Amino acid sequence: MNPNRPVLVTGATGYVGGRLIPALLQKGCRVRAMARSVEKMACRPWAGHSGAELVKGDVLDAASLKAAAAGCETAYYLVHSMIAQKDRFAEADRTAARNMAAAAEAAGIQRIIYLGGLAEAKHGTLSKHLSSRIEVARILQTGRVPTTDLRTPMILGSGSASFEILRYLVERLPAMTTPRWVRSRNQPIAISNVIGYLVGCLEHPETTGETYDIGGPDIMTYQRLLEIYAEEAGLRKRVIIPVPVLTPTLSALWIHLISPVPKSIALPLTEGLTSDAVCRDDRIRLIIPQHLLSCREAIRRSLERVKQEQLDTCWSPDGKLLPFEWPYCGDADYAGGTRYVCAYRAVAAASAEDLWQPLSRIGGRHGYYYAGVLWHLRGLIDRLFGGRGIDAGRTQSTGFRPGDAFDFWRVLQADPPHRLHLLSEMKMPGDALLDIDLVALGGGRCEIQLIALFLPRGLGGILYWNAFLPVHHILFRGMIEAVVRSAGKKLLNGPEQFTPEVKNVCFLPRYQ
Repeated sequence: MNPNRPVLVTGATGYVGGRLIPALLQKGCRVRAMARSVEKMACRPWAGHSGAELVKGDVLDAASLKAAAAGCETAYYLVHSMIAQKDRFAEADRTAARNMAAAAEAAGIQRIIYLGGLAEAKHGTLSKHLSSRIEVARILQTGRVPTTDLRTPMILGSGSASFEILRYLVERLPAMTTPRWVRSRNQPIAISNVIGYLVGCLEHPETTGETYDIGGPDIMTYQRLLEIYAEEAGLRKRVIIPVPVLTPTLSALWIHLISPVPKSIALPLTEGLTSDAVCRDDRIRLIIPQHLLSCREAIRRSLERVKQEQLDTCWSPDGKLLPFEWPYCGDADYAGGTRYVCAYRAVAAASAEDLWQPLSRIGGRHGYYYAGVLWHLRGLIDRLFGGRGIDAGRTQSTGFRPGDAFDFWRVLQADPPHRLHLLSEMKMPGDALLDIDLVALGGGRCEIQLIALFLPRGLGGILYWNAFLPVHHILFRGMIEAVVRSAGKKLLNGPEQFTPEVKNVCFLPRYQ
């Protein structure tokens, strides 16, 4: 591998590409990231890295693809057209693959690494989507530039469309009728291991031009995968009833109704689930050894949602890579599961230090400054279900330290006089966090923000949130007014409801 020549990554804003690029940069590679929108790439945290170069290109535009490939030594081909081209995706995929083969040859690229699909036809047929993925591999491998084809089954991790379909099915349906494909066999692989193989192929030249099946350590039916997800999510055992009448089209419509995954994505994926996807050889495990996450381990890592929410951005503060199974910046809006937010803010004629004084005494014998009866009622309900309730008190009368427990709260972060971040330890069907922020505005003004985040667990969590939401509106407005009043200060504006920024969609580059 020549360090002076960049690695081209097509599909840089896609699910796999957006995770591969930071992994390559961490390895010291120069990366030329290609996508149809430079602006969309510029939002990624790796965009500001000194080793990253952003170029605009489209695999269906031969001229732009040749320009992007010029000077590169290796190209990752991570593009498919099933969404953008809809019914014409097979022909679009053929054209794109031919363009890639020609551009690579013209640019003097030494090898192409392609992430393809793994499937075994049942009754002599494959879905159009999987057939197209296999055809793309054949077109690339018949070109003059050697192509490594990594044939991949279902990928596990937040942001993977197939994983998100699995998530919403299990989370929202205590009982479900499913097509017969629920008993098809698969060998799911964690996205961390997919990235490990993609990077590993670059480091092992003996993989050039070869075709490998890559999968995890477990072979199971989709039904068993649904059951494992329910177990790891702490949900009751799901009732799964396979029926013969649900076609892939009807399945896709049903998935679209009960989840935010678009029909245009759900349909080709569900069509592909009718085939088995099991590795026929494991040669690559000897060439690129790595710890293969089991299905249970990959799902468990994907469900570490409280840890994910404790980060202000989708990049680790110390510059390290976050687990690839977590949501990443630029993932689809539906990635990461259901997320409910209720937020209020107000501007007071006060400093942050003024407002921090009453906030530092919150809980215990000081209470919550507003609607004390409601807080004690909620504490009583918590005690009835085995929780601590509201009588746990405080270890000190003022101030907080990370890890402190009081009432039904755990302190995750305390940064006086700016932020108090709490995790609720109430007995409830989900995880709840409360963020209290004090933002100095200058001129003797300060904005106080109360942000409640709820991560529901199953259908019960969704119903719980919606049942208590009217109470949150009353409590938050009243609490803000009472805190300002307790500080002896005056409200200038609000309280008003607002929508906080969503951290895992886009933010300015912070990669150093």
